[in-house]
Amino acid sequence: MERWTSVKGTVGELGEFGLIRELTSRLTTTPAVRIGPGDDAAVVAAPDRRVVASTDILLEGRHFRRDWSTAYDVGRKAAAQNLADIAAMGAVPTALLLGLVVPAELPATWPTELMDGLRDECQVAGAAVVGGDVVRGDTITVSITALGDLRNHEPVTRGGAQPGDVVAYTGWLGWSAAGYAVLSRGFRSPRAFVEAHRRPEPPYHAGPAAAGLGATAMCDVSDGLIADLRHIAEASKVRIDLRSGAIDIPTQMNDIGQAVGVDPLQWVLTGGEDHAIVATFPPDVKLPARWKVIGEVLNPSALPQVTVDGAPWHAAGGWDHFGGGPYGGVE
Repeated sequence: MERWTSVKGTVGELGEFGLIRELTSRLTTTPAVRIGPGDDAAVVAAPDRRVVASTDILLEGRHFRRDWSTAYDVGRKAAAQNLADIAAMGAVPTALLLGLVVPAELPATWPTELMDGLRDECQVAGAAVVGGDVVRGDTITVSITALGDLRNHEPVTRGGAQPGDVVAYTGWLGWSAAGYAVLSRGFRSPRAFVEAHRRPEPPYHAGPAAAGLGATAMCDVSDGLIADLRHIAEASKVRIDLRSGAIDIPTQMNDIGQAVGVDPLQWVLTGGEDHAIVATFPPDVKLPARWKVIGEVLNPSALPQVTVDGAPWHAAGGWDHFGGGPYGGVE
């Protein structure tokens, strides 16, 4: 879906309004968008009369590197991580807003290709970019706000898990972390894992579907499986125990782990940015094949916590914006 068109010069030479024209000319729309870019604000239909909203920021050198990812990659990733938050509430993504800070000397192709990525990821999720703002600054910063519609269902929060529930996920786990390990050592293959790091593929449909199946708690795996399930455990005041043997680890991920000296289970349990959907369900719910049951919800023995095979997981990991990332690098 990429649309590579040539835009000459730098952002400074194009100017603010020229850049805005280039960005908005690349956009598509959906029936939910009543008024799109070009007015003081956008108007997006909200049939449910409730709007689900999420926002996130990506900073160059912290969340992406231009020598590793194209602007199109960054656009896909920025949209994906926000739209996944909407899906993880059980909502359907509808719209996305962009706040963009760029240096004046940046080639104008970079923000336009970023917009192509945002647009294309929105199309995958059934949403549209409806507006935003651009500002000159020293460091590239991408700020995204995503909106969604609950379609007359109640939101699925982190606080509803009950003892006896099963824990299940759908999507990818550990792929982005394995791809990061490959990139950080100067390699570009296996390509599937590198691409998983550059462009995550959240299972957007799974969030609303899980809500329909009766999910009691849910979130997307952005900070790492244990870290995100800990949020559910704390909000629900329960203990969650994972069965490591129930989690599939691809052969290629094992091969990467052997090559770099890392147990791939570490990536699966603590590597974020895959944006899989993990949820708790009543034990009598018949889950579709796409869902993999990997644990259970228990009464807390002391403080709410997440255990693996009955024991605390002591290995380092999990994303913390102020404490440092799980991989020891920019991400």
